[in-house]
Amino acid sequence: MTMQKAKTDIIPFVLITCLFFLWGFANNLVPILIPHLKKSFTLTTTQSTLVDSSVYIAYFFMALPAGLIMKKFGYKMGIIIGLLLFAMGAFLFVPAANNQSYVYFLFASFVIACGLTILETAANPYASALGDPASSTQRLNLAQSFNGLAAFLAPLIGAKVIFTKGNSVDTLNAMSASVRQAALASEANTVKTPYTLLAVVLLIIAFLFYLVKLPDIRSKNTASNKATVLGTFNHRHLRWAVITQFFYVGAQVCVLSLFILFATESAGINQFEAAKFLSFGTLAFLIGRFTGTFFMNYITPNKLLTAYGIIAASLCFVAMITHGMVTIYALICICFFMSIMFPTIFSLGIKQLGTDTEMGSSLIIMAIAGGAVLPRIFGIISDATGNIQMGYIVPLIAFLVVTYFGWKGSIVKEIS
Repeated sequence: MTMQKAKTDIIPFVLITCLFFLWGFANNLVPILIPHLKKSFTLTTTQSTLVDSSVYIAYFFMALPAGLIMKKFGYKMGIIIGLLLFAMGAFLFVPAANNQSYVYFLFASFVIACGLTILETAANPYASALGDPASSTQRLNLAQSFNGLAAFLAPLIGAKVIFTKGNSVDTLNAMSASVRQAALASEANTVKTPYTLLAVVLLIIAFLFYLVKLPDIRSKNTASNKATVLGTFNHRHLRWAVITQFFYVGAQVCVLSLFILFATESAGINQFEAAKFLSFGTLAFLIGRFTGTFFMNYITPNKLLTAYGIIAASLCFVAMITHGMVTIYALICICFFMSIMFPTIFSLGIKQLGTDTEMGSSLIIMAIAGGAVLPRIFGIISDATGNIQMGYIVPLIAFLVVTYFGWKGSIVKEIS
């Protein structure tokens, strides 16, 4: 790669990195949204995980259409379309709050996720392509580090804006029906401001992308128009990447989205304290991204992934069998060790795919649907046992799958 080429890639890489921050912020408001809606609509743990389901099922339905959008209109137009859908979903939180409708909130979350699917389908391979192929995994981890920064900031900001002090579940139950309804309406309205501001920022970012010229990386893989789903799945390491990403994203959602519910039950702390510890977890996630990128200078990505998978699975076991603050510390440590998993799985999965790269990227993004499935299983186990800690058997198994992918599944083999 020439020096001139490196310089021309800097501005596009910075803009693409901004997208990682934006969808990281949106996704990490979900852990605040879940306990907020659980209380407002008197939901069970299983019912409250429908928020995650509505978000992550969109990735399954939209990933392949997103790939087609990139192919037909280019990455720049695809990004703009994704940002506009993202903004539309954020604006829908206003009528959802006005109508106090849980279904409306789920629909708004689904629309946001449709936009995020398009952005992720574009940004992950784009960040990998903008530079030396030999350092694509490090580069993607660097871009994803700003996703980690958003993960740290979102719970801090969201807790202050969305959570309302003074209305515990016991307090609400003691109110008369009319007073309780008014209190719940007041709490529902607290989501309006953050999501409206987010929508406005997204429209501004979309306009900036419209103004800026971006290189069209489609030209590098013009033959990929001939790629098919079945043909792409002939790559063994891609098959394992899709399976592993399904389990990893499901595990990440279990850990982060249900962190506050878990902390309040396992350690007996209130929501505000739990949100504070969640911010520590997301800070550990952020630090893990940067340190993981650094470690890859000395340890191959697949070996680092294997080691992190083993440690994360062990910490899930600790979260299941211990009590009190130890369980929260275990979760914070899990956040550190799962930090590199998504970008590393993604990068190893599309390695040496050639003309199948675009299709492979879409298939790995589809696997994000694991975030819709595994938390539901987590919730079912928690409700059935009456102990939310037992739900951690789900991410434990998921991290073992990640371990296998790093150890054996990521090995590139020729198509026979």
